[in-house]
Amino acid sequence: MARYTGPVCKLCRREGEKLFLKGERCFTPKCSVERRTYAPGEHGRFSGRQSRESDYQRQLRGKQKAKRIYGVLERQFRRYFSDAQKRPGLTGLNLLQILESRLDNVVYRLGFAESRSQARQLVNHGHFMVNGRRNDVASTLLAPGDIVAVRETSTQRDYFKTLRQAEEVRTPPTWVDSDLNNLSGRVIRLPERAEIDGNLNEQLIVEFYSR
Repeated sequence: MARYTGPVCKLCRREGEKLFLKGERCFTPKCSVERRTYAPGEHGRFSGRQSRESDYQRQLRGKQKAKRIYGVLERQFRRYFSDAQKRPGLTGLNLLQILESRLDNVVYRLGFAESRSQARQLVNHGHFMVNGRRNDVASTLLAPGDIVAVRETSTQRDYFKTLRQAEEVRTPPTWVDSDLNNLSGRVIRLPERAEIDGNLNEQLIVEFYSR
């Protein structure tokens, strides 16, 4: 399974904003975006001196930001866009709904992980079941009514015991129903646009692939 294995803090610096790829660390002074406000690389300090961004640059940055937030590489992202075009409705919203319905993202949204990368690792290690069957494919697309639960054998692990006893619980979005006491959750419906990251500009992605 292909995935990005480089330093994720550089991805945030390249986009010039926090993408929250490291969970709680992103809220501490250790966050690299706060310590280094310029882009990575030899010419990062001087990137702000460049001329006005072209339309292509804005479209590319919009696409790259979405890919990096959800941890998806180019070939798979392009396939998601192709699927979004075939669905009725707005292509951009369809694309974001597809990305949100990935198993690793749903695990993150349910509060079982601090970041999408951690959620992906937990899924890959086989700690979750979907509709009563073990599933270790992070890219599995879920539908309304699907139930996600921690495997019985995994509930005895220290990580999930601590998760169940956590005093501060992240409030899940309204399109999923989370039950941390039973370490399970359910997809109620597909998210609406207002419930998805407002920093994403799906129109730029549509424009990029429509060139």
